[in-house]
Amino acid sequence: MNSENFTLCEKMVSASYVRQASEARRGHEQLIRQLLEQGKCPEDGWSEGTVELFLNELAVMDSNNFLGNCGVGEREGRVASNMVARRHYRLIHGIGRSGDIAAVQPKAAGSSLLNKLTNLLVLDILKMADSAGDLIDDQIESAAACLTADRREEREELLRSSNGDRHELDSVLSDPAPTPTEGPLHHLAAHRPEVVLQGHDHSFVPIVVENVLEGDELRTDVDAVELKICEVGAESVLCVHSTTSCFSPRVPDRLEELATLCDKYDIPHIVNNAYGVQSSKCMHLIQQGARVGRIDAFVQSLDKNFMVPVGGAVIAGFDEAFVQEISKTYPGRASASPSLDLLITLLTLGANGYKKLLSDRKEIYAFLAEELKKLASAHGERLLHTPHNPISLAMSLDGLQAGCDQAPTQLGAMLFTRQVSGARVVPLGKEQSISGHTFRGFMSHTESYPCPYLNAAAAVGICRDDVMLCIKRLDKCLKTLRKEANQSSSQLQSLKSS
Repeated sequence: MNSENFTLCEKMVSASYVRQASEARRGHEQLIRQLLEQGKCPEDGWSEGTVELFLNELAVMDSNNFLGNCGVGEREGRVASNMVARRHYRLIHGIGRSGDIAAVQPKAAGSSLLNKLTNLLVLDILKMADSAGDLIDDQIESAAACLTADRREEREELLRSSNGDRHELDSVLSDPAPTPTEGPLHHLAAHRPEVVLQGHDHSFVPIVVENVLEGDELRTDVDAVELKICEVGAESVLCVHSTTSCFSPRVPDRLEELATLCDKYDIPHIVNNAYGVQSSKCMHLIQQGARVGRIDAFVQSLDKNFMVPVGGAVIAGFDEAFVQEISKTYPGRASASPSLDLLITLLTLGANGYKKLLSDRKEIYAFLAEELKKLASAHGERLLHTPHNPISLAMSLDGLQAGCDQAPTQLGAMLFTRQVSGARVVPLGKEQSISGHTFRGFMSHTESYPCPYLNAAAAVGICRDDVMLCIKRLDKCLKTLRKEANQSSSQLQSLKSS
């Protein structure tokens, strides 16, 4: 209520009580005013009451919630289900206009404001995430702008702006001449570095560049990337696509060297930072790459980094004009759901709450590494040495496979049925053909890794109980498989003896 309405309340309720309520309301409004003035994530998280008050204030700014509104168009924010309307806080119009998803929507001032604020808040978080984990001074302060979008928008916008990116290289070749929604952007976490070519018919042709094995780690073969660029001609290369966040034993790409190459040959460079926001090391790599060479954009998932439902992503870059150009390539309005989920989350956590999540994740990563190392040793295996991967870990399964070729695959199935999600078993020699291209060593980032292994990751939101329960169940599964292998071996020996 405004001040006039509070004054009117004094006719029915004691003036002192009304003044107290007015002061309480002013406290909520002060937080909202600071947000609008500063355009930054609040240091301390808001209460649910403040967040809901703010969202309701935004909603009444949209035309579908105007009292007496008369809509005679084909898109008027009409919703058949009240449950759906409540789920979206009556913010129904979406964001943007045809031709620019960052543009203000005349019918939806509140939703447009929500989108602008969300982009400002997530840019603030990206800038501070580099230092949140281990107080690195060199933050991504030069990041100029970002764009929050759903996955479909992210794919189409980057493709239309001639900058390819995708989720899993091992399943990228969805079509020899892919459409904008089915091409290299169809997936966002490349398993191997690539050079993306622009075909004469505007198709996109990904060229896989094999990683090289250094110790246990799989790392970028920078020389091979440059050789491939020279072989096909820099003028034919649409972009170089690299990645920071990936399954161990692959580690983040050599972004500084790749960025230098892209600058040298004047080639766009897109970085898949799928779940790298939660790692100060990944964010530092992006900053350094942009400092010494060329990085046009880096893309990250909302669910992996901010614990919101799957479906959204953030496109960020160091050139505000370039990010704006991306926003102008989308042909229609966009869903406001990713922006709404992210705004609610960041306002609830605040900058301090998110920093604590990042700090806790880093501690749990060290704890998970130590527990996996002890378990591996107890079963005659070892924790692979991958110090350059700050999120994902891998444990060898050599001994397990020695007892039975199918044991690693069985282990993966056993863990899944025992509700251990996210653990990923990678056997040797798996092949997968997609659109005529055969990937050897499918899922393992290389054609021939020396051993089968199991992945586990310490991602944002993980807790010690998750680790302990996983280790306990993994230990039981390994014991069961080894017992079965020993029994099979004994039976075989008995048959031979008889």
